[in-house]
Formats: sequence, structure tokens, C-alpha cells
Amino acid sequence: MKISVLTLFPEVFEMYLSQTILQRAIELGKMEYDIVNIRDYARNKHNQMDDMPFGGGAGMVLKPEAYWNYFQENFDFYGRENLNEESLDRENNHEIGNENEDFKSENSKFEKPHVIFVTPQGKTLNHQKVMELAKKEELVIISGRYEGLDERVIEKFVDEEISIGDYVLSSGDLPSLVLLDSISRIKEGVIKKESFETDSFYNGLLGFPQYTRPVEIDGYEVPEVLRSGNHAKIDEFRYKKAIEKTIKNRKDLFEKKILEDEKFKKEYEKLFRGKFK
Repeated sequence: MKISVLTLFPEVFEMYLSQTILQRAIELGKMEYDIVNIRDYARNKHNQMDDMPFGGGAGMVLKPEAYWNYFQENFDFYGRENLNEESLDRENNHEIGNENEDFKSENSKFEKPHVIFVTPQGKTLNHQKVMELAKKEELVIISGRYEGLDERVIEKFVDEEISIGDYVLSSGDLPSLVLLDSISRIKEGVIKKESFETDSFYNGLLGFPQYTRPVEIDGYEVPEVLRSGNHAKIDEFRYKKAIEKTIKNRKDLFEKKILEDEKFKKEYEKLFRGKFK
């Protein structure tokens, strides 16, 4: 899988991409990252990327030309959009007649990437969306800045707008890193399957509490069951604690789980000896 990020500050990504999990994803051949300085595609006198908004108002807006240049120069798909029907027929005949279908396999740029614009105006990111994005062959993430991105870029190239929460940051670089990390870590082989299967949200609940050495600190002890070696009891304890934490911190998730998962509802009633009210 390949993820490209279009940013004004590529150096923000360099250190993070060198950390263990993302490096392992690269070394295993599971992920390829391309951090693009979108300013290189501006190609005006001072590589200017922003301008004043039409209609007035505070702040500056990211100009569209650099994004047009990037997509049309790196993905032949966008050039093909303007071909007439006769030209497409000739091109398709060439593909069919080519031995071993090399034409398509050797030029993956004819495939359209899935393009994301990270913005507070987007749909909120969740685990289900991360799982969905992890199945894509190629993603391009547009990291915005200033007051926003010229809407015509979104209309022309963007498939979906994604937010990481109901708050505003100075740029889209941190949300882009959130996407990089969350997608990469669940690619097969990057981390152990059992590791992300116990993550929060994987089964619709928050994760269970974790403990390590020492056994006791300032009167706080590791629960005895976790030191018992009885794995059935440990699993039950962790499951119960995950439910309790979900009720405490994200009651909306718990209510959704109770309504949609009949098996979970019965397990909950058995564990807590009472029905959810």
C-alpha cells in the first residue's frame, strides 16, 4: 500500500516515519510513504501557495494550481478524463491487444488514488473507517493550512473529507500523521494480530486496563487475578473491566453495542447479573 501526503512542511513527517512501527511497515514491504512538498508544484515566481479569499474575510486560502499540477503530472488517470470516446476506444484496444497486459501493470498511474482532505469539516475518523482505508491500494492525503483549501480542489480531486475531532489545529499535518499511523499498524504483519485485536474500538469496546511490575507501588497493587496464571479468569476479568471502562468513558459505544450485538447483551447480563437499563 502506498500513502502520499501533500504538505507544506515535509520535515514534520521525517522523524515520525523513522519510528519503529512505521519503519517496520516499510522494511516488510507493507507500506510505502511519499511525503510531497506541495510548494514544489506551485511554479509561480515565489512558489506562493496562498492568497486572499474571494468575498473577503480573515486569513489566507491555499491556491489550487499546485494541486492541479501534482495530480495531473503524477496520475495519468486525470489526463484520461479529458479524452474523447474515440481516443478511449483506441486506448482500450491497445490494452487488450498487449501481450501479458503489460500496459496496465507497468503503469499503475492509470489507476485513480483514493484522495482524502483532512479538515475539521470532514466526517469524524473512527476504527471502522481506518479498517476501510487500510484495504485501499493507494491513498493521497491533502494536509491543509491557513483558513482552508480552494473548494475547487476538493470538488475535482477529493473523494472524502476526514476530521480527527471537533476542534481546530494549525494545519492538517497532525491529522495526516494520525491516518498514517492508524492505517499502517493494522496492516498484516506490522504488529502482532493479537496486539491490535485487544485495542480499543476493535470489538466495539474500549481496551482493558494494563499493569506491569512492580506488583505494588504506594499501596496500589496489581489485581491478584492477573498474577494467578489462570488464563480463563484473566480473560474474563479483562473483558469485564473493558465493559466497565466503556460505560464510564464512552457510554455511547456501550449503548450501541448493547442494541446491535445480542451475544454481547447476554454476556453482559451474565457477567454483571443484571440487565442494562
